[in-house]
Amino acid sequence: MQLFFNTDLVKDSTDITFSKEESRHIAKALRKKNGDILCITNGKGWLFEAVIISNDIKRCIAKINKAEYHKPKDYYLHLAVAPTKMNDRYEWFLEKATEIGIHEITPILCDNSERKILKKERFEKIIQSAMKQSLQYHLPKLNDAISFKKFLDTNKDDLRFIAHCEDSERKSLKSQIKPKQKITVLIGPEGDFSTTEIKTALDYNYSPVILGHNRLRTETAAIVVSHCVALANQL
Repeated sequence: MQLFFNTDLVKDSTDITFSKEESRHIAKALRKKNGDILCITNGKGWLFEAVIISNDIKRCIAKINKAEYHKPKDYYLHLAVAPTKMNDRYEWFLEKATEIGIHEITPILCDNSERKILKKERFEKIIQSAMKQSLQYHLPKLNDAISFKKFLDTNKDDLRFIAHCEDSERKSLKSQIKPKQKITVLIGPEGDFSTTEIKTALDYNYSPVILGHNRLRTETAAIVVSHCVALANQL
């Protein structure tokens, strides 16, 4: 199945008109014809089945004949990840975390962050593409970049963890994860969180965790967390 994405669709939508770019892709690249079936999600849990009634290369139109709602996963993972020095590494994290299963991402600006400016529009396209490729119907939420302290002030999730590299008492993330919970994990930049940031997070009731014996890059640590939480919630 090939999945398309259109955020404007709602439960009672009766038809869809694709953009010029998508119309060209459907009619020319995929060689879809009138009468062919398309599967579309709005990223909010709905899967729509639509039949092409006009395969115009500039304005493809399809009539929706079925709408089915898929419940979200019974856990919620929010990763607050510092931007990486190279944008492509952060993009790789976004793609793979979406494929594995993640619900919300917040870029956090830390004391040791080397990159402060992010390409949110590009990041959102990567997340959308990964959602479609992995045949999921809930689009992860990508927040604007925020300072470390401001994030701590606003986040109130059930389970809160900070993964850092300082030589202090930390427990394995795997041993602390509980199924069906709302979880936030902080992942720092190259150079790790500062000592002050770690202390502040602990003051906000974040539990310090370790992800393994090896030192991991920022994007790798985020993928390890995504996989760990997904596995803990498998039936």
